[in-house]
Amino acid sequence: MAGTIRGRGAASNPPGRFDRTVTESVDDGWYREETAQSVATTLEPDRARTIITTNDSPDVPFDCSINPYRGCEHGCIYCYARPSHSYMGLSPGLDFESRLFYKPDAALLLEQELARPGYVCKPIMLGANTDAYQPIERELRITRSILEVLARCRHPVSVVTKSALIVRDVDLLADLARDRLALVMISLTTLDPETKRTLEPRAAAPQARLRAIRALTEAGVPVGVMVAPLIPGINDHELEKLLEAAVDAGACCAAYVVLRLPYEVAPLFREWLDNHHPQRARHVMALIRSLRGGRDNDPRFGTRMRGVGPIAEVLHRRFELACRRLGIAGTRRMDLDTTRFRPPERPGAQLELTF
Repeated sequence: MAGTIRGRGAASNPPGRFDRTVTESVDDGWYREETAQSVATTLEPDRARTIITTNDSPDVPFDCSINPYRGCEHGCIYCYARPSHSYMGLSPGLDFESRLFYKPDAALLLEQELARPGYVCKPIMLGANTDAYQPIERELRITRSILEVLARCRHPVSVVTKSALIVRDVDLLADLARDRLALVMISLTTLDPETKRTLEPRAAAPQARLRAIRALTEAGVPVGVMVAPLIPGINDHELEKLLEAAVDAGACCAAYVVLRLPYEVAPLFREWLDNHHPQRARHVMALIRSLRGGRDNDPRFGTRMRGVGPIAEVLHRRFELACRRLGIAGTRRMDLDTTRFRPPERPGAQLELTF
């Protein structure tokens, strides 16, 4: 399809909101190189000084998170984390999903922070900004190294992912789950392979995610489903089927989020609509604006995850009724145990003498 790039969600590389200069292509009639049909992924180390990020948003059920990576190769066109690439002087478009940064010292930094005398144990979320199990994790294994530290210290952790790769770490997650120290939320957006192909080009297939729910559940790991994002006119009609499929696979709880279009995500999503759903692009955007008080995005706490107005109320009611019918909790369970935490030994700490 014209205007799209194979294996990528974004079709362009628009400037970030902090860029001081903007370039614009102009056809002057002279020879032009052909547009690349694919974009290669590049990796760079991110020499972070700390690894645990704190958050005070009332809209999310966690205070602390770890992001092993910046950028995400899954390429989900709707990703609310895309604007974060602007802080690095890169585009929230193709750059976000192809120019990736990894934190090679993540496990060491985590041990140092957990060993601090004043550290207070609170559940840590993995995957709050970009997916901790995106494709590069298969080789880099940074997320696994973080889980290894958390397991040794008996530290509670929750994970949100749309990758089946998480099953690789079932040994660590099951070990943590036995002490009520682990919760996994699998993000499920659609059951239609074609919708998934364009909306989330490098994420796991829907059936692979359902198999991951089943495998983790059978290993004793509590798993919920995150139906996110719900996009009116694109996948909202699948809400009940998504919940049913997840519960059939073993999901014990559920949550949902309606589409958010902060900053540069809005024009990228409009471009995606024009490329893949041109006949209903205007209608879909009108539905989205009706959820956001007539705007593309509403950043206010309390409404940004659910939206406002009649469509938001109908979605919420449908979700509640489906959860009640299926017998699952319509919220993310975060009752993880913090009392088992054992801080790692600080470097240079005096050894205990025994006789």
